[in-house]
Amino acid sequence: MAEEKHHHHLFHHKKDDEPATGVDSYGEGVYTSETVTTEVVAGGQDEYERYKKEEKQHKHKQHLGEAGALAAGAFALYEKHEAKKDPENAHRHKITEEIAATAAVGAGGYAFHEHHEKKKDHKSAEESTGEKKHHLFG
Repeated sequence: MAEEKHHHHLFHHKKDDEPATGVDSYGEGVYTSETVTTEVVAGGQDEYERYKKEEKQHKHKQHLGEAGALAAGAFALYEKHEAKKDPENAHRHKITEEIAATAAVGAGGYAFHEHHEKKKDHKSAEESTGEKKHHLFG
């Protein structure tokens, strides 16, 4: 069912105590309110779509985390190679290697977190449809 609400423009409020004369003080017509109708969408369908959208966002973030972990890991290996190749600056390369390795672990943890958020949203989307899935193993 649609509900009707009357919305007035921000700067053109019609005061309740003034009668509508047909002409305002500037010689133009009286401003009237517009009727806005809204439709109510079934709650289950809207909720399902919201969960699917969140699941898609978490999947995208998971892939970004995986790419970050891969890039940081590759940079850590490169710095390890540079530490062996350049003995004069080996200490600097080892420090940079450790920082890159830490970043790789952090990005991997972020990807793992987003993977579980994606699974949670997938399960919530299934539950919002009302259908029971018969999963035997988990």
